[in-house]
Amino acid sequence: MTEAYIIDAVRTPRGIGKPGKGALSHLHPQHLAATVLKALRERNNLDTASVDDIIWSTSTQKGKQGGDMGRMAALAAGYDTKASGTTLDRFCGGGITSVNFATATVMSGMEECVIAGGTEMMSYTAQVGAEEADAGIKPLGMGSGNPALDAIHPQSHQGVCGDAIAAQEGISREAVDALALESQKRAAHAIAENRFAKSLITVYNEDGSVALDHEEFPRPQTTAEGLAGLKASFGALKDFDLGNGVTFAKQIQRVYPDLEWEGVHHAGNSSGVVDGAAALLITSKDYADKHGLKPRARIVAYANVGDCPTLMLNAPVPAAKKVLEKAGLTKDDIDVWEINEAFAVVAEKFIRDLDLDRAKVNINGGACALGHPIGATGSMLIGTALDELERSGGRYGLVTMCAAGGMAPAIVIERMV
Repeated sequence: MTEAYIIDAVRTPRGIGKPGKGALSHLHPQHLAATVLKALRERNNLDTASVDDIIWSTSTQKGKQGGDMGRMAALAAGYDTKASGTTLDRFCGGGITSVNFATATVMSGMEECVIAGGTEMMSYTAQVGAEEADAGIKPLGMGSGNPALDAIHPQSHQGVCGDAIAAQEGISREAVDALALESQKRAAHAIAENRFAKSLITVYNEDGSVALDHEEFPRPQTTAEGLAGLKASFGALKDFDLGNGVTFAKQIQRVYPDLEWEGVHHAGNSSGVVDGAAALLITSKDYADKHGLKPRARIVAYANVGDCPTLMLNAPVPAAKKVLEKAGLTKDDIDVWEINEAFAVVAEKFIRDLDLDRAKVNINGGACALGHPIGATGSMLIGTALDELERSGGRYGLVTMCAAGGMAPAIVIERMV
């Protein structure tokens, strides 16, 4: 089987994902995707006519984020028309999945040069969500009064799921706040030491002026006292009537009838709402040698796992175990762990279940501090893991994240020496 290598990884800074407030929010999503595609071309003197495919991740594929961003962003970036593109959705996990799919096509020997990545502008998708709410679109599941819809497995609110998992696992408000505070501290330290500089690229406006050249979301001034003073965000939401007496809590209790919980998550210990894009250049060894490219990492293994869709957020642990087995490695072989902090409980449970050294997990902060641009995050995390392996001299990195529907993709990479 042909091996797949990461030649380069780039990403935009994460901009605050609020309409009219974030530094990127006025831009078209394709503009962000084209920005990282241009950077890959320029940094690697890439002959875009030799790119076999561009596999892109975007979760909310509606309006400006619809229309196959993988292809359209490549055209906007000035790529040769021979470089085709496609766009996928695995909810939050799409940014890892795009890389995994690219890896598979290269390993199969069918393609030699594939770009993978993702884009999500939450400043835009928030507007889409509001429009759907105004149109009366509600979560599907039991109690709708429509037998066809009631047969669909109910999907509760992710924040409510995070709170329910915390209660089920005995993870306290203090514990999730502590993880979030550490995330902010680590992100601030990484930014001060320019640890993201190798992958981070500047986003320019259409007129050539700088839109954003630094992380916009982190709050280094965060304190334990400040987090403790924040009101839980999802405690009341769990009992919100979705119609016919159906609530998010009842959707969960349909499967876990004895589970009771209080809110522990809030804006400070949940992932930040941001805009961003990322891309990785993945090739075979023959392609890299032919074009004078030096691989930065080898992709060792990848895996996908489905888990309980009712609690939704628990698949990262089995995904990590599965990908480690595929790679022929143990947890002790991993030098850098990246687990997306969708909610602090996800990372906290992951660390506890696998009995990990916290010093190796989210070394440079996570989504509680930096933000989570849904379809782009996985690609960002792979680049972050690679940068950290190169900085620290580590060998193996493992990246995984929860996704709606109770899923988790995972990947293991090995730094080239």
